[in-house]
Amino acid sequence: MHTAQVTTWSQPPKYVSVPDLPAPAENEVQIKVLASGLHNVVRSKASGTHYTSGPLPHYPGIDGVGLNTTNNELVYFSSFATGGAMADYINVPQHACCPVPAGLDAEQVAALVNPGLSSWLSVKKRTSNLPQKFTAVVVGATSASGALGAELLRALGAGKVIGVARSAERLAGVVVDERVLLRDEVGETDYGGLDRVDLVLDYVYGPHAVHLLSTLKVEKPLQYAHIGALGGELDMAIPGAILRGKDITVRGGGVGSWQMKDVIVETPLTLEAFKKNKK
Repeated sequence: MHTAQVTTWSQPPKYVSVPDLPAPAENEVQIKVLASGLHNVVRSKASGTHYTSGPLPHYPGIDGVGLNTTNNELVYFSSFATGGAMADYINVPQHACCPVPAGLDAEQVAALVNPGLSSWLSVKKRTSNLPQKFTAVVVGATSASGALGAELLRALGAGKVIGVARSAERLAGVVVDERVLLRDEVGETDYGGLDRVDLVLDYVYGPHAVHLLSTLKVEKPLQYAHIGALGGELDMAIPGAILRGKDITVRGGGVGSWQMKDVIVETPLTLEAFKKNKK
């Protein structure tokens, strides 16, 4: 069979021939891969720069959609721990796959689940006691993950969603209630009109996040989840006065801050939310 393989971190993956897979173990299923997601995390792991990148050789692909070779059922599967989703076939644990609901196709699911789970799991596993009809801010709302997050927040109980991004044109196409333009000059981004915010999902990070937390009116407990760093900043310094002077809880959303068992449990629920949104 064939698979994508990385043998040098500075070089792109190669399409190589490898021996056929052995029969799946008792607790595994073999899947004929139809589509695999080319997510930012896949690119990062394949370049050796992601915090979960392992040793070489590396086999790209953390998830995908394919046919269970035993019963020909269309399933979504996760292979984050092992990679190898960009291959003709893959063996995965039975608990690491779930049926794809009717009405969704392989390409849709392979493209959407990983970015969708970033917001879904951040809300389900990295927040607590959000009020009914909570108000959420999505920073980086025009990214694939941010735009999906803005939609999925409705299924998670949000009553109001505010999108923050650089491009007014692209932001106009995101389903949110209010929009804030992210300015190149950090201090010029205007959050003055926002109040009573309960949750921030941040895909940008860095100085923009510090400016948001510094200027946002916090009239009740605010929960902030760092999910991505599209701004290019991997570190940020939050002044102690912000943490002392405002009721803010800061958490991260990503592999390690939640467990793979959480992914398995929440994926079917996310797929059902995709199906409802499609209607």
